[in-house]
Amino acid sequence: MLQKFDKRNSKIKIFIGGKLYKREDAKVSVFDSSVQGGDAVWEGLRVYRGNIFCFDKHVNRLRESASTLAFADIPDFNYIRASVFKTLKVNKMRDGVHIRLTLTRGEKITSGMDPRLNTKGSCLIVLAEWKNPVYDNNRGVKLVTSHIRRNSPSFLDSKIHHNNLLNNILAKIQANEFGADDALMLDERGFVAETNATNLFMVKDGILFTPDALSCLPGITRGIVLDIAESLGLKTVVRDISLSEFYNADEVFTSGTMGELTPVYEIDGRKIVNKNKSAVLNFLKREYDKMKYLSGEKIPEY
Repeated sequence: MLQKFDKRNSKIKIFIGGKLYKREDAKVSVFDSSVQGGDAVWEGLRVYRGNIFCFDKHVNRLRESASTLAFADIPDFNYIRASVFKTLKVNKMRDGVHIRLTLTRGEKITSGMDPRLNTKGSCLIVLAEWKNPVYDNNRGVKLVTSHIRRNSPSFLDSKIHHNNLLNNILAKIQANEFGADDALMLDERGFVAETNATNLFMVKDGILFTPDALSCLPGITRGIVLDIAESLGLKTVVRDISLSEFYNADEVFTSGTMGELTPVYEIDGRKIVNKNKSAVLNFLKREYDKMKYLSGEKIPEY
């Protein structure tokens, strides 16, 4: 599912290292760590009617990921917030916007792997674009299981929201080749982890299930779904789940900032058949849609 280019984005200005640049001038050095080794962390945020949804959770996760990777001079919360507000203001953005927030380890004095070569401190990038949710929430998505396994903490901890996305990209390439919207990824033991871009949920006999976050990012939207389910009195189970269980679920859906809550209608050629006429996803979507307009960081008037 490839998004169309919004012509308004041809005129946007992008925040890089404390300054705003026109789109055509927005660049980082060839010595920047993001270029040298994918050595950066990132977050995706959405703006709804003057509200940046879950802003504090995303910024805190960005800073925690940078701390895990031992970045120097991690910008504080207030600096990041002011930089985002500045970017939104110059672009006159208040709704229907996706923000790609990136923090790189910064520029190196010469090419190389050693972080001690980074002497200029970290570099914050705020890329705000006019962009709708990536999936069709009515039609849903088709998944295919990739042979690329999701990283476990034994290799590279998926709790670090880093820019080295080759694991996910290779799985996405496979999904493209098979005509699917995204790839379903297993952990090293063969249990379902997540897709290349989102967390996964399934419903069976009125119970909501989601994989244990051993080899996946415990997403912010995932957490919201679990909170909503609890508030609705819905029984939830977090455990290892096999592909067979997903094939035979009443409902399957993905969760993520970029795609919100999206039904899955097919996995590996198996149609997801709602034998029990479950409507759990509809209840969750309704509550999620209420929250996204009311909860988050309010953009100042301008």
